[in-house]
Amino acid sequence: MKLKLEQIEARLQALIEVRLVSALPGFIVEDLVVQKLANAMKSNLTENEDGQQIAPNVFTLIANPQDAERWQEPKLLNALINSLKIVGGEAGFIFTAPPTISFVKDPQLQENQIDVLASQQLEIEADTRGMTPSNENAAAPSDNDAFPQNAFLIVDGVKVFPLMHTVVNIGRRLDNQLVIDDPRISRNHAQLRSIKGRFVIFDLNSTGGTFVNAQRTSQSVLYPGDVISLAGVPLVFGQDNPPPRPDMAGTAPLSQASADRPTAFLNRQTGNLGDKEEE
Repeated sequence: MKLKLEQIEARLQALIEVRLVSALPGFIVEDLVVQKLANAMKSNLTENEDGQQIAPNVFTLIANPQDAERWQEPKLLNALINSLKIVGGEAGFIFTAPPTISFVKDPQLQENQIDVLASQQLEIEADTRGMTPSNENAAAPSDNDAFPQNAFLIVDGVKVFPLMHTVVNIGRRLDNQLVIDDPRISRNHAQLRSIKGRFVIFDLNSTGGTFVNAQRTSQSVLYPGDVISLAGVPLVFGQDNPPPRPDMAGTAPLSQASADRPTAFLNRQTGNLGDKEEE
């Protein structure tokens, strides 16, 4: 029998518990975390031309730096990913790519709290494929450009860099618009370009590579909540009031006011469950 939408959360909880009993005894994924994962999956469903429901395949868990390191336990990630795949299959969803889970370190979150974003890894539109990024100087957008408004990058979890130009070069060299002084970063590492109202990131033949949601890429359209890694240096793409996107309906960009957003608890041992208390 096909799993109903209202049954997804309970089924996901049961699958995760069974897998963690043998893989990580004593590690408990609290109900609120499962609820957020289930809601993220259900809220970001789309349909293809045949009416089949397409499930999100990129899940981003946002936590403070200490928890992010602890929770990136391979057995835990495998349990979560496998449970998502099984639940999606039982509900009749289609994954266009195997689900992945990545972490964003947010120092503003307190210990044992977590937030969940979900999106789909999509191919770039045909008219953006094969484009060769240029090293032209960044230009301010004109009134006629379909420029993505209020977009920004969160660099290494602490620095907010507003995206104000149609071309933004990123690297170690001082003539880049975004300079990242880290030995892992190439002198000219990556470039952001505004194309039809979206930012597209291009890797500029960097040594350490460019990754979006844990997948290596040469060019990729960015959506709010996407996690970029430049040779291991994390950046999060965000956008206040982004243009509508059906499969992102239930998510929101990261905000400097992240301390005020509802979060979930993920404890190693049984503990209290609840939303973040107001200060």
